Amino acid sequence: MAKIKYALVGTGGRAEFFYGEVVTVFKDTSELIAFCDVNQTRMDYANRLLQEKYDHEPIPTYKAHEFDRMIAETKPDIVIVTTVDRVHHRYIIRAMELGCDVISEKPMTVDEDKCQDILDAIDRTGRKLRVTFNYRYAPHNTKIREIIMDGTLGDVLSVNFEWLLNTQHGADYFRRWHRDKRNSGGLLVHKSTHHFDLMNFWLGSKPETVYAMGDLKFYGRENAEQRGVTEFYQRAYGSKAAENDPFALHLDRNEHLKSMYLDAEHEDGYLRDQSVFGDNISIEDTLSVMVKYKNKAVMNYSLNAYLPWEGFIIVFNGTKGRMEVRVSEQSYVNSGGSKADEGALKEKTITIYPHFAAPYEVEVEEGVGGHGGGDPVMLRDIFDKPAEDRFHRAASHIDGAWSILTGIAANRSMRTGLPVKVEELVRL
Repeated sequence: MAKIKYALVGTGGRAEFFYGEVVTVFKDTSELIAFCDVNQTRMDYANRLLQEKYDHEPIPTYKAHEFDRMIAETKPDIVIVTTVDRVHHRYIIRAMELGCDVISEKPMTVDEDKCQDILDAIDRTGRKLRVTFNYRYAPHNTKIREIIMDGTLGDVLSVNFEWLLNTQHGADYFRRWHRDKRNSGGLLVHKSTHHFDLMNFWLGSKPETVYAMGDLKFYGRENAEQRGVTEFYQRAYGSKAAENDPFALHLDRNEHLKSMYLDAEHEDGYLRDQSVFGDNISIEDTLSVMVKYKNKAVMNYSLNAYLPWEGFIIVFNGTKGRMEVRVSEQSYVNSGGSKADEGALKEKTITIYPHFAAPYEVEVEEGVGGHGGGDPVMLRDIFDKPAEDRFHRAASHIDGAWSILTGIAANRSMRTGLPVKVEELVRL
């Protein structure tokens, strides 16, 4: 049986999560054949990792403008897209036009127009697109789905969902390209796509109406000035002012980050260590969203990116009782440590409060690997034969679209001050 051939575009912090698995765990059925990126230094470093860390031969590299030539010369079956969010659609669509299926890192894209372009390309080409939602596969999140599916709560009527990003991981979105909303769609698209996908998954429903408010209240120079900060800098590297700043990221003290970003910035000018209290931040850090779902459930959602701990608190209120979930996650800086540290669990509790009966805690199996044990299960589902799954955790392009549409609708609501009907954004 011939191996499935993969090409990967975008060799930044998320890329190794995929290509490291292709060349090790799934090497008997998969073959990594090419890298594509705007930055040659970064691709060269990825090839060095292939050799030194994974004992794999270097593979051909292509600059971004050579994408078509890469497809023609290497003939991949599937293209893995791990670029900056705003160009996901460009590579997804072109790969499909050239005869390839696609695996895309979340979010699928950043706005409704690009989303529609992707959906139209799928209809036009007949190719397949998978979106990687690892949170679905974490045992505690699957257990929540199981409890609701099995009717323990009856019909879910309302949900309160609070996601906390802390001053290490949360701050990281304000150091790098995500801080420009044109690149990422803001946290309601880039980060909350996970959370909105979980809600669609848990409820077995889709968003109908969205209303949102949000602002930049903690990060950014103006907010820091109001709190009495007097020392500022543009980036941490080479800055004396950054030496004592707990929010600073020192690239030269982490060999991996140095090789991937600091040593590569002469090619494209990308600075990975910008000050979170600098200017030119256009994303929000304090967000509140109300969503009505097609099954008539209502969710109150909040996201704050500057809190003392990381994780989420969620409450489901149903016709047969209440479920309270509290999950604390290991903090991390993207690509700054072990893959297993990303989203690793520190604490998790699921408590059921039935009507007219004593409350009880639900046992959840311990997951092994990143994102609460979800990463290895999802990767096996993507790169190996998917197992039978009554929870339907594998996410299609339709799931990818529905997850970002909540955030895209919320962004429109924040701009207009009005509620937004999700079905008016794209033709699904």
